[in-house]
Amino acid sequence: MVAKARKKKTTASASNLPPETHIPHHTMMPYKFEPYVLTEGESYMNEQQVTHFRTMLEEWKKELMKEVDNTIIEMKEASVTVLADPNDRATQEEAFNLELRTRDRERKLIRKIEEALQRIDDKEYGYCESCGVEIGIRRLEARPTAVLCIDCKTLDEIREKRTAQ
Repeated sequence: MVAKARKKKTTASASNLPPETHIPHHTMMPYKFEPYVLTEGESYMNEQQVTHFRTMLEEWKKELMKEVDNTIIEMKEASVTVLADPNDRATQEEAFNLELRTRDRERKLIRKIEEALQRIDDKEYGYCESCGVEIGIRRLEARPTAVLCIDCKTLDEIREKRTAQ
């Protein structure tokens, strides 16, 4: 997807930088990362920022893939066990179903991560698909697969609420 008319690239200034702290980890992001430290005058989505996000996305994908592999192994081992008690079998079946639903969500997330990595390759990462403005470093660290700026995402959610009513 080609980003629509991008706004002029901006530079960071020390006065508008948020205090550098660890960003709270999103519940779906199982690893820790160091937040990117902006420097004054730095252009948006420069080589260092792109490397930061590529590494973050690749590590996240790697962790999710490990979980998939572990689930397959655990389910194979558990399926060998024959449980005589119907309650135990039902509990095991429910645990399998929950695990499969979780893995399905993660499979969709892996696809989003791959799309984000492709946007990095296409030099479109970090720009809103809807309006073309910069999504922002902090928003991308909180949600590395974001494709909309906060304003467009807010409008999208308002539209979604209205159509759901």
